[in-house]
Amino acid sequence: MDDRRTMKVPELSRYLSKHLHHQPERIGLTLDPAGWVEIDTLLAAAAAHGFPVTRADLDHVVAVNDKQRFAVEGGRIRASQGHSVEVALGLPPATPPPFLYHGTVARSLDAIRAEGLRPMDRHDVHLSADRETATRAGARRGRPVVLAVDAGAMYRDGHVFHVSANGVWLTAAVPPRYLRFSEPR
Repeated sequence: MDDRRTMKVPELSRYLSKHLHHQPERIGLTLDPAGWVEIDTLLAAAAAHGFPVTRADLDHVVAVNDKQRFAVEGGRIRASQGHSVEVALGLPPATPPPFLYHGTVARSLDAIRAEGLRPMDRHDVHLSADRETATRAGARRGRPVVLAVDAGAMYRDGHVFHVSANGVWLTAAVPPRYLRFSEPR
């Protein structure tokens, strides 16, 4: 294993997230309607903006990313979900399991009780299939609180769900009546 590449993983992952999820224009990228960009174009743009990356570095970061945030298809790459820029991922509707989970922090609970889960700066609300993943997601912002989402009832009531290639469940919003609140851990 190349130590230089290992040290670069977090930095490159953040760089890819910034430019494939949120601000492709900052380095002159234009994502196609489904969020894809040619890898050669991404590498050239990164180099032109002072962040030289090799294809091997890119492939390594995509392969070792624990959340599989990026997808590669042929010579193209995109973020799997979580965009704040307009993209249509083309994910088909999916039948969710009876319950999904969302990790948050206690300071957000009053707003969530009043308004439910909203996508905020993303296109969809992100949900996890298990409590452990939701706990890790909530812990990024502090002490995690895991909410159970009655996805089965939502689905029966006509709400649409999608699941990304990396297993993240997506829906437009979760009204408060479908949430089950737990106490902070």
